[in-house]
Amino acid sequence: MMPFDLILRGGRVVDPSQKLDAVTDVAFAGGKVAAVGSGLKADPGTEVRDVSQFIVTPGLIDLHTHVYWGGTSLGIDAEEFCRLSGVTTAVDTGSAGPGNFAGFRKHVIEPSQVRILAYLHVSHAGIFGFSHRIMVGESEELRLMNPIEAAKVADANRDLIVGIKVRVGLHSSGTSGAVPLDIALEVANEVGMPLMAHIDHPPPSYEEVLARLRPGDVLTHAFRPFPNTPATAQGTVKKAVLDARERGVLFDIGHGKGSFAFKTARAMLANGFYPDTISSDIHQLCIDGPAYDQVTTMSKFLCMGMELPDVIAASTVNAAMALRRPELGSLKPGSVGDATLISVRQGQFDYEDVVGEHLIGDRKIVSEGVVIGGRWWHPN
Repeated sequence: MMPFDLILRGGRVVDPSQKLDAVTDVAFAGGKVAAVGSGLKADPGTEVRDVSQFIVTPGLIDLHTHVYWGGTSLGIDAEEFCRLSGVTTAVDTGSAGPGNFAGFRKHVIEPSQVRILAYLHVSHAGIFGFSHRIMVGESEELRLMNPIEAAKVADANRDLIVGIKVRVGLHSSGTSGAVPLDIALEVANEVGMPLMAHIDHPPPSYEEVLARLRPGDVLTHAFRPFPNTPATAQGTVKKAVLDARERGVLFDIGHGKGSFAFKTARAMLANGFYPDTISSDIHQLCIDGPAYDQVTTMSKFLCMGMELPDVIAASTVNAAMALRRPELGSLKPGSVGDATLISVRQGQFDYEDVVGEHLIGDRKIVSEGVVIGGRWWHPN
């Protein structure tokens, strides 16, 4: 065996991919998880960290971010965000399209210490008109749809591109309705990748979008407020939503500036309909509220009744499966050597959703440090 580079000693290890919740050690070597077990022995030169006060999870995956910093007006700095939020894999969802992905790759993704994966937008320049003063839905103009180049770019960048992104709804596709979604699905079928669909106000309706999605496709903003909510006025889950889950469509939170409501979440959770993945949809217009970061988004679900292992699963193994990257989101030996240290603080914490409702929660998940590629990586 290779000598251990790092041992996290004595933390509470919560790894839903292994159904593991125990106080034990985690060792890393050669950029991968090397061993999980009690009393792991250090080698000469092994860094040993006492993490007995913390919870150790697989590296958190934020399935919905916007981190094309400098390339789009909504992009935030991935490294700064990930340090504070305990995220080791940031998945950018459509900031770049086929016309500007090369710049995203060269200037942001490749220099980044944090892993950045991407859903490629089917629109030529991605989400280009999104700021405090300019709001232009890139899917409104069908001339910007670029399926041929999108397929070429996705195929040429399979190491980083995990799927195809499209935004539909009144604010993003205007009177084009579901047509951009149909175009994006053609691309996804051509390259054999999953699709992530954004939804906002109708048209199209929640049901129309779900009807088109395939097993493994992701509906983001799944717990959005009225209109286009997954819950009925009576507080039940719409049949189309249940049918879509049954056939393998995945439901992602994608909190963001306008896409998560406590009222919707309460109804869905009360019916036992948990999100497949919890993500922040972090960008320039929500990083200072109401989304803030990944651990704050996770905290909201913890305070609404989800158990901690389920919250962690929705930000680790479930996200890895949505990405079709099983080497992520796990502390199984041989997995990518990423881990997140968190604590769950007790107290009174004020959480807000996108429609102005506040929830006073009694717990808050806090990032206490991260391991990336088997090495301690943290601002301190």
